[in-house]
Amino acid sequence: MISNWPAPAKINLFLYINGQRPDGYHQLQTLIQFLDYSDSITIIPNNNYKIRLINYIHGIAEENNLIIRAAKLLQDYCINSKHYCGRLGGVDIKINKILPICSGLGGGSSDAATVLIALNAQWQCGLNLDTLAKLGLTLGADVPVFIYGKSAIVEGIGEKLTPVLPVEKWYLVAIPQVKIYTSIIFNDPLLQRTTPKKSIKKLLKEQFYNDCEPITRKNFSLVEHNILWLLKYAPSRLTGTGSCVFAEFDTELAARNVFSIKPKWMQAFVARGINISPLHNRLLSNGLL
Repeated sequence: MISNWPAPAKINLFLYINGQRPDGYHQLQTLIQFLDYSDSITIIPNNNYKIRLINYIHGIAEENNLIIRAAKLLQDYCINSKHYCGRLGGVDIKINKILPICSGLGGGSSDAATVLIALNAQWQCGLNLDTLAKLGLTLGADVPVFIYGKSAIVEGIGEKLTPVLPVEKWYLVAIPQVKIYTSIIFNDPLLQRTTPKKSIKKLLKEQFYNDCEPITRKNFSLVEHNILWLLKYAPSRLTGTGSCVFAEFDTELAARNVFSIKPKWMQAFVARGINISPLHNRLLSNGLL
């Protein structure tokens, strides 16, 4: 059994808002690609049915922690649906957290997806990816794409996924030291919400853009500061609702050359875009998928 489970970052190569439903949810079209840059989650069985996170994540209350919520969601589903799991029980969960919170890199959603997949394997539940994705969608719109583990165009409120194969470029990802909650951006009255819905073929041919970027840059000067610096060297955009910004390069060398001259005030990392999640590559190599 796998001991350490990766929970990779993602970036939104584009993000368009097509409208808003009466219930408040926004209709989106976005292209999500994974990065070879991940949190790491360790799951240890315990002798009771308790779900415990053994290292505290600063700034997140336990009742809001998607790691705990994902584990309890799967446990409750198996118990309430009377679905047989060979080793259903409790677990102690440890996370090595390197993905910044509220950054647009999908860290919380990725952690939740990894916990669902890891516990499905560890508890021998035998649930398929479709079932795990439906459970995951109740935790967040980005969770299903991490469950399926393939780069995809995501539509609706996160329920419609179409696998695609965007070019696997290299990225310098800047991390402005500010947390940007999705609700702040989506509740802004000036947010662009009327981008016409387009075919996938047309989406992939057009220049990529993020409808959330103007509002985020206007309201968060640190994001604006990072984007303006990166734009001097490469095409650069906001991921998700922010705060992280990525500059794209054709080669690792080009990305690392710019990384080597970044100003001292900029926190950043270099990673490759990949179309198969590191989590799914781990599952495949261990015969679990």
